[in-house]
Amino acid sequence: MPTKIDMARFAKFCKDMGFIYQSSEIYGGINGFWDYGPLGVELKKNIKDAWWQDMVRNPPPGPDGQEIRMVGLDCAIIMNPKVWVASGHAGGFQDPMTACKACKGLFRADQIKIIHFMFTDFDFHVTGIGSFEQVQEANASQIKKLSKGREWTTIQKTEFVKQGEEQRAKMKCPACGEIGTLSEPRAFNLMNETNIGAAVDSSSKAYLRPETAQGIFVNYRNVLDSTRLKLPFGIAQTGKAFRNEINPRNFTFRSREFEQMEIEFFCHPSESMKWYEYWRDLRKRWYSTLGIKSDNLKPREQGKDELAHYSIGTTDIEYMFPFSDEPQELEGVAHRGSFDLDAHAKMSGMAEKFAYFDEDKWNSDAATRTTNSFKEWMKSNPTAEAIAKYQFTPHVIEPSAGADRFTLAVLCEAYTEDRVPDANGKEETRVLMKFHPRLAPIKCAIFPLVNKDGMPEKAMALYRSLKPHFNVFFDDKGAVGRRYRRQDEAGTPFCITIDGTTLVDDTVTIRDRDTLKQDRVKISEVKTVIEKALSPA
Repeated sequence: MPTKIDMARFAKFCKDMGFIYQSSEIYGGINGFWDYGPLGVELKKNIKDAWWQDMVRNPPPGPDGQEIRMVGLDCAIIMNPKVWVASGHAGGFQDPMTACKACKGLFRADQIKIIHFMFTDFDFHVTGIGSFEQVQEANASQIKKLSKGREWTTIQKTEFVKQGEEQRAKMKCPACGEIGTLSEPRAFNLMNETNIGAAVDSSSKAYLRPETAQGIFVNYRNVLDSTRLKLPFGIAQTGKAFRNEINPRNFTFRSREFEQMEIEFFCHPSESMKWYEYWRDLRKRWYSTLGIKSDNLKPREQGKDELAHYSIGTTDIEYMFPFSDEPQELEGVAHRGSFDLDAHAKMSGMAEKFAYFDEDKWNSDAATRTTNSFKEWMKSNPTAEAIAKYQFTPHVIEPSAGADRFTLAVLCEAYTEDRVPDANGKEETRVLMKFHPRLAPIKCAIFPLVNKDGMPEKAMALYRSLKPHFNVFFDDKGAVGRRYRRQDEAGTPFCITIDGTTLVDDTVTIRDRDTLKQDRVKISEVKTVIEKALSPA
């Protein structure tokens, strides 16, 4: 489990260290928006770079050992509003909200579940947020107490949004427990509107994108035409997205501005489940290679009542954040079928641009036909099944990760307090960030033991030789023990000290952040030692 920490205290630590700041803090801040400081921006960049390297530039072989072809895009944040009509966001990207008149709590009405227990002589109900199983588990002690060991005759599971006014008047608030205080659900659009151009009217209305995926779908044909890619292949993108969250909370976890790392992987419909399982398993393993303990990762297959309307299957890769008793989503791996391509084909009126023609399959069957022209062959009125052998709409597997959520998970996982001896051998509490070296904002710090005898010059020479290759830090201020502590809090995996022995044999000490072990190595070997630690697992 991550170290159980107070999130307010943790947020202050992140601010003091330069990981994350409240946006616009001098003006009182703005809820749901955050800025990354000097250490935070390096950490987040390292996360995105690791993702791009491991998933786009150098993905592991596919399920049958084949090479995976991946390319990238960088799409505009503001797109033609018709994109969001086609995707369903303009009409359906809204949450039904309900407010409690007693505690002033605001809730997603579609997430409130009600379980009604009926006995021969009385009945009662429990309410909660989440799945029915989660609500029943959260209210287990109350159910046991009220049941008094008796078996209920009937149990009904219903959703708050399906209740009429009379039923709502009997419902309990899931937060304060007051009866009849929840308001009628009202639709709340999650997309942020803006206006393009000088005029501010309905014709100038546009939206800040709520996801990066649609930019990939509308460029599907452009990518095919310009790259000569063949199925299966993936298109990746990292970038900002915006959602008008009702209740931003838990530090950066639920924000109104966030960054996504998304892949849309296009494949033949008959192979889609194989690729879904491949990406699901690969994405879970990836987090473990970057320092997230496997017992904190909880992959969970969504139930049928949770699936998005377009999804054939979705796995949420969840993480046990220290602010929650339940695992929270880091990433969703969704089997989207052909929904998005079909929707844009219909909306744009360009269906031919979203169909995929399997040229290899067509050529392999040349001996069975009298023509090599697909258009001529189509004039023979082949069956739909025959056409689908060569021309079809691909299915899409979407691993969609949150760069900000993973950054928060890395910070939570790395935060550690332990006891170590000080310069006099007395134990003291040490705060350190146990980042994986690939993700650490600073890869190593260079210290001259003292500021004399040529040590600063030797240290500066090493610093300058490493600087073109890694983010390194030079520090010659204060006792070396205090310099170690400062780097421990920043999560720097290695501290290199130039001392009197360095001047004799050209060796330095490399101190390991986690174990405190110090090894002597040749200055000429320092770069190799660091590179080895930064290599992907």
